[in-house]
Amino acid sequence: MEKIAYLGLPNCYRLSNGAAEVVVASDVGPRVLRYALAGGENILGEHPEAAARTVWGEFKPYGGHRLWAAPEANPRSYSPDNDPVEATADGPLGVRLVQKIDPRTGLGKEMIVRLDSSGAGVSVEHRVVNGGVWSIELAPWALTVMRPGGEVVIPQEPFGPHPDFLLPARPLVLWHYTDLTDARLTLGRRLVRLRADAARPEPQKIGLLNKQGWAAYHAGSELFVKRYGYEEGAAYPDYNCNTEVFTAGSFVEVESLAPLRRLEPGEAAEHVEQWSLHGGVGLGANEEEIEAVLAPHVWRAAS
Repeated sequence: MEKIAYLGLPNCYRLSNGAAEVVVASDVGPRVLRYALAGGENILGEHPEAAARTVWGEFKPYGGHRLWAAPEANPRSYSPDNDPVEATADGPLGVRLVQKIDPRTGLGKEMIVRLDSSGAGVSVEHRVVNGGVWSIELAPWALTVMRPGGEVVIPQEPFGPHPDFLLPARPLVLWHYTDLTDARLTLGRRLVRLRADAARPEPQKIGLLNKQGWAAYHAGSELFVKRYGYEEGAAYPDYNCNTEVFTAGSFVEVESLAPLRRLEPGEAAEHVEQWSLHGGVGLGANEEEIEAVLAPHVWRAAS
């Protein structure tokens, strides 16, 4: 665990195994600020200038990867996390980040970030603690801001013909500002895709129940894959979403959510993501080509 300065934050920590590197912040957060192949460009987005003003102060996304608690609300979700977190080593290539209980929300957030000993695999364990005095219902919500200019790819349930399949299988959730005519959005037979476009500042968001348990982001010649569990029969936030994607201009997020849990004081809810990053990948022009490109990398991410 090497201490470095990054994005103007002096107390960051870098994990590297020679094939990939991860940088986390301890001045704010918890946050993962950088994930890259050795010598490569950050696949995570960097937005140190971005800020949202709330009645509780200024929330700064910084970019990278953060942890929220769903469902979203203002100011609760945007409670500023600009104070230092406790950072301790967790094995030779891991770091544990612990935020103090937020007196405004009664929540505490923790992340354990571990880089594999070889290759580019990363595990991110998320934990939301109820530090209040009464029970609350929430879901850990992992939001990853991606490098601008790429495309999100999310799997749908396998396509099946009528009348062989009669029951619905693909819950799709729309926000008040979702625009299905938006050229950034492609709804295919087997995939949902969302492109980031710096020339389109208007927000766009879509969510779905993703039983396949993965989402991908392609930018340049690099492919980022995150995997996460699906719990059959569980209730998820936002009309039962465990996957959500959002973009506005160059800002783009790939988000996963755990099931809703009722936490008594002192209890915690957990959510784990497995990341992988692959270089030299071309995405393809249609669904068949994209699925062929993704198949070995999604399988590798799951193994």
